[in-house]
Amino acid sequence: MRIRRIPLVGMAALMAVSVCGCHGSTADLTQVEIEEGYEFDESRNYEITFWAKNDTNKAQTNIYKKAIEDFEALYPNITVTMKLYTDYGKIYNDVITNISTGTTPNVCITYPDHIATYMTGQNIVVNLDELMVDKNYGLGGEKLKFDSPTKEEVVSQFLEECKIGGSYYALPYMRSTEACYVNKTYVEKLGYTLPETLTWDFVWEVSESAMRKNASGNFKVNGQSVMIPFIYKSTDNMMITMLKQLNAGYSKSNGEVLIFNDTTKDLLYTISEHAATRAFSTFKISSYPANFLNAGQCIFAIDSTAGATWMGSDAPLLDISEDQIVDFETVVMTIPQFDTDNPQMISQGPSICVFNKSDQEEVMASWLFAQFLLTNDVQIAYSQTEGYVPVTEKAQQSEEYQAYLAARGEDNDKHYYVKIDAAKLLLENTDNTFVTPVFNGSTSLRDAAGQLVENVTKDTRRKKTVDEAYMKQLFSDVSTLYKLDQIVVSEEVSEPEEGDEEKTETEKVTAKKDLGELPSGSKALLTGLVIVWSLIIVYAIYEFLKKKKNNPS
Repeated sequence: MRIRRIPLVGMAALMAVSVCGCHGSTADLTQVEIEEGYEFDESRNYEITFWAKNDTNKAQTNIYKKAIEDFEALYPNITVTMKLYTDYGKIYNDVITNISTGTTPNVCITYPDHIATYMTGQNIVVNLDELMVDKNYGLGGEKLKFDSPTKEEVVSQFLEECKIGGSYYALPYMRSTEACYVNKTYVEKLGYTLPETLTWDFVWEVSESAMRKNASGNFKVNGQSVMIPFIYKSTDNMMITMLKQLNAGYSKSNGEVLIFNDTTKDLLYTISEHAATRAFSTFKISSYPANFLNAGQCIFAIDSTAGATWMGSDAPLLDISEDQIVDFETVVMTIPQFDTDNPQMISQGPSICVFNKSDQEEVMASWLFAQFLLTNDVQIAYSQTEGYVPVTEKAQQSEEYQAYLAARGEDNDKHYYVKIDAAKLLLENTDNTFVTPVFNGSTSLRDAAGQLVENVTKDTRRKKTVDEAYMKQLFSDVSTLYKLDQIVVSEEVSEPEEGDEEKTETEKVTAKKDLGELPSGSKALLTGLVIVWSLIIVYAIYEFLKKKKNNPS
C-alpha cells in the first residue's frame, strides 16, 4: 500500500489556494493503493481518533470501550481515542469544520448522506473498494488478527447503502427501520381489529375515532383530557416514505430535487386535515411518541426500531413517572402502507467511514479498527442494547444471536419483547427496505421533507388557511430555507460495468460541490492560515533569491 506524498512547500501553496475557494475544499490526498506483498508496519505506534454517537445508553458506551480494549490487545501498537457526541448532527458539523483545517478524525460513525458532503475534496474519505477485497487485510483477510466477516457475509442491502457514485465509502455499522408501536387495547376498545398490515386509511380512521369525547369533556377511549392518537417521530422519514410508497418523485442520485410535486401537495392536504382535528401531531410539536403512548395518550406511535426500549407499559427505559404509565398491550407493526402487497419502509442506521491521512500506515490502522467493529462480539452486543440488527449475516445467523431472539419476553430488560419484536420486524422485511439517493445536498433535502410536514401541521393548528396559495408559498419558503435551488445537479453516473474498474474518482463521485458559506470562526481561521502560509512562501522565495545572488554560478 502506498500514498504519494506532497512536498511541504507544495502542500502549503496548494492549501493557500484551496482555502480561498468553496467550503470544505482542501489539498487533495492520494487515494490509498495496495501493492503486491504489502505488510502492515507493526513496529510503529499509531494514535487514531474515533468519533461516535451516544445518548444516555451507557451500555452502548461500554460496548465501544470494550471494543477498543479488545482491539488494542490484538494491536498494542495502535491506540484508539474515542470522542462521544450526543447526536449525529454535531458529528456532521464538526467533521465539516475539521475538513477545512485538515483535522478530521480517523474513523467516524456517520451517515452516507453526510459522507457525500464530506467528500468535498478528492480523497477526503477513503475509497474502500480495494481495501475491502484485499486478500490479506480486506474483509475476512488472512493476516487480520480477528475474525472479520467477508464481504459476502455483510448483508448485501446494507452494504449497497454505503455506495456513493459507484464506489464504497463506508461500512454499515448498525441498521434499523421505522416501526409503528400500537396500543392494541385501545384499538379494540374503539371497535376495530388490527389488520395484518397497517394502511394509512386505517390509521387515519382509528385516529379520528379516538377523538370522541364524553359528557365531561374527556376522551372516551382513555378517560383523560389528553389524547393524540397518531404521533410521528421523524417527519422527514414520513414524507420520504409516503412518496416512495406512491412511487412519486423525491430526488435523483445526481442531485435533482423532485419533491415539490402534486403528490407531495396531496399528502400535505391529508396531513393538514388530521392536524386540524388534533388527531395527528409530530415529535417537534408535541414531544416523544413513547411518552404519550406509555401514558395511554397515543395509539399509533411511529419511531425507529432502535427506540423500542422506550415503548410499552413495561419498557426498560422511560421518560415519565411510574404513576403516569397505563397498562396496555403493545404490538409492533410495520409502518402504514398505501399498497399492502408492495410494502416499503426506510432503512436507516449509522455507518463507518475512514478519513484519509498523509500517513499510509495510519490509514491502514484506522481501516483495521473500522473492520473490527463488524466482528460478532461488537455487532451482537450493540444490537442487544436497542432494536438494531447486526449488519452481517455472520452475526445474525450465529448461535448467540439466535438464542437472544429466542429468549423473547424472558425479562423486561435484555429480552424485552417489544425490542426483540422490533428487531425481528426488520429481519423479516430487509428486502422491503429502501434508501434515498445520496449526494452533496441530500441532507438538506431530507430536512426540507420533514419541514413540509412540520409547517403544515403547525400552521393548521394555528388556524391558517391551507390552500393552493399556501402550498405555493410553502414550497418556495422551504426550498429557500434549505438552499435546495443551490444544489448543483451533475450528470448521472451509471454503475461501473464489469471490467471497467479504471474509472477515475471524477467519474465515480458526483458529490463534490460547493457547500456554501463557512462559519465565521472557520473563515477567520482559514484566512489566518492563508496569510501565514503566504508569508512562509514569500520568505522561502526571498531566501532562495538571496542565496542565488550571493552565490552566482
